[in-house]
Amino acid sequence: MKLLSRALYALSIVLFTCIVALAVNDLSIPNHNTGATHFDTLVVLGCPTNPDGTPSPEQRERVLEAVREFKSGIAPHLIMTGGAAHNAFTESHSMAQLAIANGVPNAAIVEEAHANNTVQNLVYSAQLMRRNNWGTAEIVSSPSHLPRAAILADALNRQQPDLSFNWRTHAAQWPQEYPLSRELRLYAFESWYSLKLRFASPTMKAPAVYQ
Repeated sequence: MKLLSRALYALSIVLFTCIVALAVNDLSIPNHNTGATHFDTLVVLGCPTNPDGTPSPEQRERVLEAVREFKSGIAPHLIMTGGAAHNAFTESHSMAQLAIANGVPNAAIVEEAHANNTVQNLVYSAQLMRRNNWGTAEIVSSPSHLPRAAILADALNRQQPDLSFNWRTHAAQWPQEYPLSRELRLYAFESWYSLKLRFASPTMKAPAVYQ
């Protein structure tokens, strides 16, 4: 019995240490490279659409947060980025339609419909920014996803100076239908992924689309 108690105690210490390490890692990741408060565009990172074509909870919250930022004057343009990465529905188009339904003019929205992951979200968005002579962006995504996005944005600036831009991240709200347990699982997954990225030197390349 004592041996089991000691094992459980040791396991709890290891688990606690891992949680603290992941939290410290996330908190140490810069969430901006500029002190700007207004930007040329918002970059709304893609999230899978529901199988029936309706916005998924996280996709909805990312778009609605971007709409609030647009209406408050943070940026005059929105890049909705995301292809049909998980089902037949193109994420950027679903997000654009939701933004338009919430009062954003169609002319303010650029749909980036090719990206299949976060690397491509940022590379393709940066290419579109260069084509439009935009040099600053606020990156909008779910709270747990932003450390990964920040690491990749920083890597893009270092690896592809021609596509570099000034940025900050901005968190959408968690969907009300998500229980705390789901939020914690997402934080745990993304924190572990971000920790690996910091030591893996992510390669910020994607097939040429908007060059």
